[in-house]
Order: sequence, then C-alpha cells, then structure tokens
Amino acid sequence: MPSHWLELSTEAPGEYAETLSHLFARYGEGGVVVEEAGGYNPDEGETPPLDAPVTIRAYLPIDATTDDRRAHIDLGIRLISYLHPIPPLRERVLKDREWELQEFEPVRVGRRLVIAPGGSSWDRTPDDVVIQLDPGLAFGTGHHPTTRMCMLYLEKSVSPGCCVLDLGCGSGILSLTALRLGAGSVTALDIEADAVKATLENLAINDLASKARVQRGTLPNPIAPAGTFDVVVANISANVLIALAPNVLAALAPGGVFVGSGLLAERREEVEAAFTGSGAEITDLTISGDWAAFTAVLRPG
Repeated sequence: MPSHWLELSTEAPGEYAETLSHLFARYGEGGVVVEEAGGYNPDEGETPPLDAPVTIRAYLPIDATTDDRRAHIDLGIRLISYLHPIPPLRERVLKDREWELQEFEPVRVGRRLVIAPGGSSWDRTPDDVVIQLDPGLAFGTGHHPTTRMCMLYLEKSVSPGCCVLDLGCGSGILSLTALRLGAGSVTALDIEADAVKATLENLAINDLASKARVQRGTLPNPIAPAGTFDVVVANISANVLIALAPNVLAALAPGGVFVGSGLLAERREEVEAAFTGSGAEITDLTISGDWAAFTAVLRPG
C-alpha cells in the first residue's frame, strides 16, 4: 500500500454528484466521499436546498500512476464544466494513516431512508431504513433529485410482500429501497452490463440477493411477465419513458402503481401524454428544480 495519498476535491450542485462520483471512482482508489451541505434539519423532514453544492473527494495513490489518473479526472471536470461551471480541483497530500481515517457520509432521504456506505456513522433513529451503498459505485448515489423523488414515492407505494420491477436499475439503489421497505421480491433490468454488475454487487452487500432477479435487458422481457408487478419504478430518460409507456403499464398488476422519473420538468407533458394515451391516470407529480417525477395507475375499465 502506498505511504502517501493525493486527495482531490471539488464542489458541484447535487445533481452532478453522481456524474462526478463515477469519474472520481474510475480513476481513484478506496472510494469516493460526497459531503452534503448543512443548515437543514432532516428530523423535521427538511432536505438540502436544491442549489446547495456538495463536495466530492477522491483519493489517488502517490506512485507512477498519479499524474495520469489526475489528468483524466481534470479532463472530465473540464468537460462537465461546459454544462455547469465546476471549480478547479483542490489537492492535499495525506499520509497512509490519515487516508485510512477518512469518513464516508451517509445520505438521508426524507424521514426514514438512509443511504449509508460501509463504516459510516450518523445519528441513527429506530425508524431508519438503511441501504448500504458503498461509495464509488456508479449511477445512483441518492444525491440526484430524480433518485430522491423515486425513493420517496417508493416509501409511499411499497407494501409488505409486494412485487416490484426496477426498470433501468443502475446501481440498484431503487431495488434496495423497495426491498428494505418490505417488498417481497424485485426484478431489475438494465441495458448496461456495468449497471447489472453494480446492482448484483449492492444486493449482495445488503444480503438481499436472494430476493431479486437481475438481468440485462428491457421490456418486454420473459422475466417480467405482463400483469405481474404491484410497483414498477423507472428512473430513465423522457424518450425511453415515452417509448416504453405501453409495456410499462402492461407489466402492472391490477391496482399497481408506476413511479417514473429521470425526465426534465420541461418534458413532463410529453411523458404524461404518452402514459395517459396508453391507458394510465396520473396520480401525483413532483417537481424538484429542473427535474420531474410522477406516479400513475391504470384507468378503470
């Protein structure tokens, strides 16, 4: 193990935390730390302000690979800055012992849900529903507004023993949320091999692999038969939601609920039209900054 480490950090809006975490994790070692803004009280149901920045930290071993790793991270930040200005990297050299003592901050979503990397600590309450998600695993850390909105809708929609479909599972964070909330089983699909791998790893970390089926693919799919699922959740793009609306609704069991997000608020009317045109009734809508989430059920008859 190296005797010294290079800590790299920057600040960004929360909606860029997942993208930067993926970048930092790809070229760093030992995980990624994401620190949320303070000044709010989760016990009162408060959440961080939408425009509040988060701090993202990565750790690089100081060896022959350091300069190359740092250059890749710096290039990634410069590219992301075309979408939103990101401050230049800050650097700090740590001794091995200092690196070992780094802390990974948990993320609280709403009143009960807590995303807690291994080894993290927080003011735990008896009602906490804990999801272990180790830092550095991509596409779903709980910081992005669409992930948070889906988790909060799942908290309202999942009932003990219900059957859930997670379409576009990413890191598996929504599958984990459903199972921790009491779902009896989850079927998870994603077209990306890395997402399937991440979901399987996170299910294993949480000792929930036996309750889930994870496969590369989309709808329609033999492992997701029509009329099967009490809850279908999809945190994917507006174009994909529009294209898959008939298949998503077909997957619902009678009385089932669809939870959708991943779409920009400016496109919500297009997405709503695709679902209502396929036989759904929109039952709830949440706007968080530039992003939207909604729930829908099949219209009677």
